[in-house]
Amino acid sequence: AAATAAAAAARFVSFDDVLGKIATLAKDQHGCRYLQMKLEEGNPVYVKSVFDECFDGFVDLMVDPFGNYLCQKLFEHCDDVLQLALIQHSAPALAQVSTDMHGTRAVQRMIECLQTEAQIQAICDALRPAAVDLMEDINGNHVIQRCLHKMEPKHNQFVFDVVSRNCFELATHRHGCCVIQRSMDYASTLQRNQVVEEISKNALALVQDAFGNYVVQYVLELGEPVYTLYIIRNLMGHLAELSVQKFSSNAIEKCLQLAEPDVRVPLIEELISNYNTVGKLLHDGFGNYVLQRVLMVAMSPQLERVCEAIRPHLASLKTSPYGKRIQTKILKLFPRGMLHELEK
Repeated sequence: AAATAAAAAARFVSFDDVLGKIATLAKDQHGCRYLQMKLEEGNPVYVKSVFDECFDGFVDLMVDPFGNYLCQKLFEHCDDVLQLALIQHSAPALAQVSTDMHGTRAVQRMIECLQTEAQIQAICDALRPAAVDLMEDINGNHVIQRCLHKMEPKHNQFVFDVVSRNCFELATHRHGCCVIQRSMDYASTLQRNQVVEEISKNALALVQDAFGNYVVQYVLELGEPVYTLYIIRNLMGHLAELSVQKFSSNAIEKCLQLAEPDVRVPLIEELISNYNTVGKLLHDGFGNYVLQRVLMVAMSPQLERVCEAIRPHLASLKTSPYGKRIQTKILKLFPRGMLHELEK
């Protein structure tokens, strides 16, 4: 970096040498580095000169491999008035710029430097119409996440409104699911309730999705009993079928692990109440892990009922690739009571 800076500085005797050429030099590796160095000196004359010459082409510079770095540095050193001017000038293209691999960095830096209500409002107004597309974009989603991280919840209400209206689409998207999880991290209580309500409504479908199941598990991991109850209520009646699916079985295990004791009891009862269901779960590659979790979390006297439900299937477990695990867990709990069943 030092060598690059020295090479950049060597090309120009003084700042006067670059006047009239700044917009062109901004797209040159060494020229861009020199201009950044001059901005770092904090001289308002240099800042205003770079601003004036880059203003018209600011949007193009934001998506340039080198120019985007100058845009970041310029925005950092501008005063509030000049910053607002840059935001307003680039606003019509800001959403599109956010989806560019270079532009996303420049927009994120803008968001990090926001100081005034007018600046924040201008950014929100520019991003709001394209919020769904941004959340689903490989680069744009980081811009929305930066808003969540750097701006107050009240300013991010547009994010929570969009998430609520498009919950299923976003939660089942590779990038959208990450934004939803981050939104809950930075939400006010009301905003978090708003998002969780929609996730709960869609919980049955989401837990069966490759990405959606992580969103549901994230709600469960928040550790709020009322949220956990909302999720479980929408899964009850479907526990057996969900327990034998790759994605949803993980969510069922999480429900069993994190539910309050009084909520866990009916969960377990649904899983063990039918002879055929217990047999299917025991011999299933995913379902057996759910029953193992049941054995870990069930409390007496329900634990005894769980073991009694499994007892008729013990002999068949000898030929099951998953049976040994179940047998071991039961023997640890009731070594004498069930040993004879295994020896038959």
